[in-house]
Formats: sequence, structure tokens, C-alpha cells
Amino acid sequence: MPLNLFDTVKLTEAIPLIDGGIAEVGTVGAIVEVFNQGEAYLVELFGDSWVKYDEQENFVAALPQVRGAFREPLGVETVYPYQLELTQPARETVSVRAHLFSLLEKLSEDKLTQVRDFTESLLKK
Repeated sequence: MPLNLFDTVKLTEAIPLIDGGIAEVGTVGAIVEVFNQGEAYLVELFGDSWVKYDEQENFVAALPQVRGAFREPLGVETVYPYQLELTQPARETVSVRAHLFSLLEKLSEDKLTQVRDFTESLLKK
């Protein structure tokens, strides 16, 4: 089953990080780009630590419940399907508007015009 943009995934094998270090088996990430209809994916990988930005825009340790906290990013890496396991599809975590916007980015001008015309007809109902 091909993975989709914004799906949440985890690594099934350790991979080297471009900036050094290793992303271990089980590292969680989100697909941020799909290459060649799923031959490979660009995945933003996250560590176990929670961080937030301080006043100087630096990462500082934080608890998950602190406003503005997020999992520490490890990097953005090219990963292959055999190295990934789907943990949560985007349709369960991304709003309908955000998902629709990501789909619109892939359409030709002709198809965008059709979507626009259809949407305008819905607004008139």
C-alpha cells in the first residue's frame, strides 16, 4: 500500500542521518514529499525529546504538555518503502482543508479550473 503525504510512519530499520548519527528502528516521522509515485519518500524524523523555542529562537527542553512544545526534529531524510511502517494515515491527523490543499498542488491548471468551477457551484446551493 503506497504511503501518502503527511502520513505518520516509523522506521523498520536504522538509517544514517545526513547530519551524522543514526535514526534507530522505531523512530517516528511524517512524510513531507513523495518521490516517483512512492518509490521513495522524504520523511521528517523526530526524536523522543520534547522541545520548544525560547525568546532567542533556540530549542530548549520542554514537557509535552507545555504550550508550543514539539518533538525534537532529527532531520529530513530520503527513506524507501521497505524501511517504513505506517502508524497513522494523514486522513486521521490532517484537517480536510490541509489535505485538500496538498491535493490541489498536484493538479494541472485545467483540473484546477474544474475544481474551482465545481466549488463555485456548491457555494450557490
